[in-house]
Amino acid sequence: MKFYPELSAAFARLLATLAGRKIAVVGHARPDGDCIGSQVALARVLGAAGFDVVCVNADPVPRRLQFLSPGMTFLNTDAVLARGEDRAAILVDCADHQRVGDRLKVCFPQPAANIDHHLSNIGYATANLVDSGSAATCEILAGMFLDNGLAVDAQAAQALYTGILTDTGQFRFNSTSRRCFVLAGELVARGARPTEAGYQLYERESLGKLQLLQRFLASLRMECGGRVCVGTLADGSFAATGTSPEDTEGLVDYARSIDGVVIGVLIEERSDGGIKASLRAKDPDYRLDQIAAQFNGGGHACAAGLNLKTGAAEFHGRLLAALKAQIAVVDAQKRAS
Repeated sequence: MKFYPELSAAFARLLATLAGRKIAVVGHARPDGDCIGSQVALARVLGAAGFDVVCVNADPVPRRLQFLSPGMTFLNTDAVLARGEDRAAILVDCADHQRVGDRLKVCFPQPAANIDHHLSNIGYATANLVDSGSAATCEILAGMFLDNGLAVDAQAAQALYTGILTDTGQFRFNSTSRRCFVLAGELVARGARPTEAGYQLYERESLGKLQLLQRFLASLRMECGGRVCVGTLADGSFAATGTSPEDTEGLVDYARSIDGVVIGVLIEERSDGGIKASLRAKDPDYRLDQIAAQFNGGGHACAAGLNLKTGAAEFHGRLLAALKAQIAVVDAQKRAS
């Protein structure tokens, strides 16, 4: 029995077409566990298969994910430009080409492949290996590797396990399936260490991260009759707490976790007047990918994000109107069912 019969066959064809090429495994800006896990695992598996591989990100590997990358080559945008190498790009965990950042998009204008699980992915590469029913890109990669009998060493197994762990919310989110647990077991058998992943991800918070959390919790506002909770990090919050944007990971889940709330929102205000917003829902019926798309964002039914140059005050009203309308649609559908 195969985990991904069609995608695994497509992955085998992809490797055949890339034979002899140098590869760049490219992740999205502000990488998370699924992104870094996918890059490390794919680079190691391709390297074991004889490919010359580097990982590329506009932003560095976050502190709490550095345990996945010892011995791995990660290049930033400047390093890629300086090298000027001809490498076939495989983008992982990128819902759209833009997510790698403007400069890297120019470096890799036509990706050889796009491996992803976002519902909003429209297929922008030469080969598109996308399954929106999967909880994580690492889940897809793990299944394809095993289906094709490729060697997965302990470091690759740890990376894949970590990506599945983070994108399922420690196996709590709606996207968690039996396949996630089966693959996680297979990865543990190949050397993944759940205890280390749990420690590195959830037991090494900095004091600044907790101070940032304090600011976020203090800003929480209940909207839409208590069914939406919105928190804001004002411009200057990172400087005041000695943190960086990577420290916002997980904050929005506090807003969503409140009893009665169905959608949690984190808004980051920026010094240039722009904003970044993260949306999280308890139920996929709310289709947050469609909400984010109204603001040129995207993502999943329960988890989506967006970036805008507009001011936070203007955005706040537009977002609440969109969320209120979506909640009304879902309510009507549930009454009719």
